[in-house]
Amino acid sequence: MKKKQYEKLLEPLEHELVSMSRWAKATGARICVLLEGRDTAGKGGTIRAISQRLNPRQCRIVALPKPSDVERTQWYFQRYVPHLPAAGEIVLFDRSWYNRAGVERVMGFADEPQVARFLQEAPTFEKLLVDDGILLFKYWLSCDQEAQEERFAERLADPLKRWKLSPIDIKARTKFAEYSAAREAMFAATHTEHAPWTVVDYNDQKHGRLTLIRDLLDRLPDTHVPHEEIDWPELGHEPLTEEFAALHPIAPYRTEHD
Repeated sequence: MKKKQYEKLLEPLEHELVSMSRWAKATGARICVLLEGRDTAGKGGTIRAISQRLNPRQCRIVALPKPSDVERTQWYFQRYVPHLPAAGEIVLFDRSWYNRAGVERVMGFADEPQVARFLQEAPTFEKLLVDDGILLFKYWLSCDQEAQEERFAERLADPLKRWKLSPIDIKARTKFAEYSAAREAMFAATHTEHAPWTVVDYNDQKHGRLTLIRDLLDRLPDTHVPHEEIDWPELGHEPLTEEFAALHPIAPYRTEHD
C-alpha cells in the first residue's frame, strides 16, 4: 500500500479514535489492548498509529523490560496489574503477560510447569478483568518468515533502526517453527469467549494497521460524544492596574553597551 493511500485511509480512523477517547472519558470506560505477534510484525507502528492523535495523559503505552530479581519471585501477573487502565484510560500493551507463553517458553526463560500454570491461569485472570468491566482486546500480528527476514535485514542495514535488533531477536530468527508451535498452544488454551484472540495479517504492515484499528473501533459500543462547548473569551486590552504594576515593576531594557 502506498503511503499517500494509507494516510488518506487512516485519517477518518484517527477521527474515530479521538471520538473513542472522548467516549472513554465521558463514560469512565477502561480500554485495554494487548498487541502480540512475531518479531518485526509491526507492533510499534500500530501503537503509534492508534496513539499519535490521542492525549498521552489518557492513552498510555506499556512496554515492560525483563523482570527484576524481585519480580521473578512474585505471582506472574502481579507486575502487569498496576498498569491496567483506570476509568477513562486507554492502555496499549506492547507485549503483555503473554511473554510467558511465547518468548519465555521458546527461549527457555520459563520451564514447562511455569508455562502450564500460566496457560491454566490466564483465562481466569482475564475473566476477572472482563467481569470487572475492563474492555479487553487481544491481537496477534502475523507475518510469514520471508517478510520477517526482510525486516530484520532492513534493521541490520539502517543505523537508525539497529537498536531494534535485540540479542533475543537475533537468537529467535532460528526458532520460527518453535514460536509457531508455542503460539498454537497459547491460542488453544487462551482463546475464550470472554477474551478471544484476533489474528491480523501483517505481511503488509500499513494494511494490517488499518485492519486492526477498524476492528477495534467496530467492537466498541457507539462512541459518539458531542464536543464540549468551549467558552473562548476575547483578548482583553485593558492596561495594567496600578496595584499590579506596583507589585511587578518592569525594569527598563538595557543592552550590553548601556
